[in-house]
Amino acid sequence: MTGSGLIVFKAVEVTNAFKERDRLRRWLRKVASDHGHSVGELTFVLLPDKGLLPFNKRYLGHDEFTDIITFDLQTDTGVSGDILISYDRVKENAATFGVAVQAELQRVMVHGLLHLLGHSDKSVAKKKAMRALEDKYLAVLAKTK
Repeated sequence: MTGSGLIVFKAVEVTNAFKERDRLRRWLRKVASDHGHSVGELTFVLLPDKGLLPFNKRYLGHDEFTDIITFDLQTDTGVSGDILISYDRVKENAATFGVAVQAELQRVMVHGLLHLLGHSDKSVAKKKAMRALEDKYLAVLAKTK
């Protein structure tokens, strides 16, 4: 199940940092396929903190900055959703963890997709398991041409 659904990359009020989009699309489809899903429609949106904060307040009741919010729009045609990403948080996290901004962006992207595929990070054990999956799929991306 590779699925040829639509994967869209957008940026609102920030640099459009999505590089090598065809490669990213192949990778994201592989992640979905590994979970027995095809891709319906995925939209990744980069926003500044001030653009993401209202979504965090309205939909999650959190008055704080976050790196990602995932909206599940599942359909019968495959995994679908909107994945909103704070570019400010990605850049800050990259500096904090000593990794490239692209690497942190890719981690956050796969994190959002893993949520749509049913993974949770609501406990220490689940967070650890999700981090292991992120690492696994970042290694897959490194081999994706």
